[in-house]
Amino acid sequence: MTLQTAERPRLHAPAHAPRTGRTERDKVSRWQIWVPLGLYLVFTLVPFYWMLVFAFRPRGSSSLLPWPITFDNFAVVWNELGFAIFFKNSLMVGVASLIMTTVIALAGGYALARYEFRGKKLFMVGMLCTQFIPGAMMLIPLFEIFRTFGLVNSLWSLVIAETVFQLPLSLILISGFIRNVPVELEQAAWVDGCSRLRGFFAVVLPLLRPALVAVGSFAFIHSWNNFLFALMFVSDQEKFTVPVGLSYTLGEFSVDFGALAAGGVVAAVPVVLVFAFIQRYLVQGMSAGAVKG
Repeated sequence: MTLQTAERPRLHAPAHAPRTGRTERDKVSRWQIWVPLGLYLVFTLVPFYWMLVFAFRPRGSSSLLPWPITFDNFAVVWNELGFAIFFKNSLMVGVASLIMTTVIALAGGYALARYEFRGKKLFMVGMLCTQFIPGAMMLIPLFEIFRTFGLVNSLWSLVIAETVFQLPLSLILISGFIRNVPVELEQAAWVDGCSRLRGFFAVVLPLLRPALVAVGSFAFIHSWNNFLFALMFVSDQEKFTVPVGLSYTLGEFSVDFGALAAGGVVAAVPVVLVFAFIQRYLVQGMSAGAVKG
């Protein structure tokens, strides 16, 4: 007599088992990341490379490399075309715009972040709407205002115009950053005997370094690169800024590419240095100011 054992049923995996992890289709190889980034990097750096080639190679040379290196173009730009004066004027306008924008945005941003008043939301919407207005549309009204107050052909007209156009974004960034600072920190300072002003300088201001760096850097760079206001509000060559000075390297029938490239290098150096020193604060200040408290 043989014993027949029942065959055990086989367990089959479900036809549509849930997949864990990433599939082969979802995986992205390295070349799919590095090739687009490399193409974008080449597209960005090639104009800068040609600017350096024209600036440092001798005049009349057609070499693709700046060799032998010469500084004759920089000497022409700095001494003959007056870029030493243009550079000083741009630096003065940039620093003054930075200080005025930062101070006003700091005071206004604190008021927007800590106080509730009628029309606050409408005011914020109005500031955002001003960012949609091109600067060219405001040239005639600004010119008439500056002419009335005797500021035409003055560097102060550039400082005031740049400050006004930079304030809306700066106020929003500063107010958003202050809103993220707990008010309990200030209240603790008030309990210890500090006034509101002293508590602000002792508690809040040290925490605003990233926001101040972001606002100040944007104000400086925008005023440094602005061409339209400097061209329209200033007519004296002794008060030209670097962007306007660059336009004078373009002749009526010819272009001095060596001088133009050398001037471009001079104009780009301060901006590159500013970003090199502030990049670690810039992203933090922008992201913190964009968070809704």
